[in-house]
Amino acid sequence: MPELPEVERARALIERAALGRAIVAVNDRDTYVCRPHAPGEIADALTGARLTAAHRQGKTMWCETDIGPVLGLHLGMAGRIVVDEAGEGDPQPVGERWDRFVLEFEDGGRLSLRDKRRLGRARLEPDLSGLGPDAAEVSRPEFRARVGRGRGPVKARLMDQSVLAGVGNLLADEALWRARLLPARPAGSLSPTELDRLRRELRAAVRAAIRHGGVHTGRLIGERRRGGRCPRCGGGLERSRIGGRTTWWCPGEQNGRGTQN
Repeated sequence: MPELPEVERARALIERAALGRAIVAVNDRDTYVCRPHAPGEIADALTGARLTAAHRQGKTMWCETDIGPVLGLHLGMAGRIVVDEAGEGDPQPVGERWDRFVLEFEDGGRLSLRDKRRLGRARLEPDLSGLGPDAAEVSRPEFRARVGRGRGPVKARLMDQSVLAGVGNLLADEALWRARLLPARPAGSLSPTELDRLRRELRAAVRAAIRHGGVHTGRLIGERRRGGRCPRCGGGLERSRIGGRTTWWCPGEQNGRGTQN
């Protein structure tokens, strides 16, 4: 499932390979992926334009154009951005038959939103007002104020996109394991020191995932399975559901006995 690192790699691919190329045709016929737009509406807005910049906040991307309209893109749960022969996003490549939205360029190339599960989005002028600050860029004071409050589990707090944009299930488990924090611990019980450590380890996990190809490359992620072992201490991992999501942690190291002050 694409999380912040996969989306950042997709954004970087657009920036590297798609900017400045004239759009001569748009396939926006998938009314579910392109909702609320009618077929042809995005095409009318973008044909003849060039993408001039690619941005990201959390898991949402958007591209500026030289004629005004902004194109928003979201990878959903299994989407990839493919530019010509290169693709980034969900780690499982799928074939061209799953292209849900396509920009065709004057030079013969194309940009596709390729999504087997059909949960990605392409829309004009996306609304970002409901998103919290980007998890890779949030400041220390803002992270403390947003994440370190409430009685709910810290993992659920991390994954709330209105609190912090970009953290999904795998990245939350990886960051909490790195920070040696119990995922079920009430967010408001974390001390400033613990919150600072969590922010530091979250940012480190994001950087490593971007560098290595995605969240699935995290040290804990390969052990999130029956019989999985902690990559640090070798102890058996435990599993539960937190915030409606399957959660794995090391009971030996993430035991809730951390410093509270």
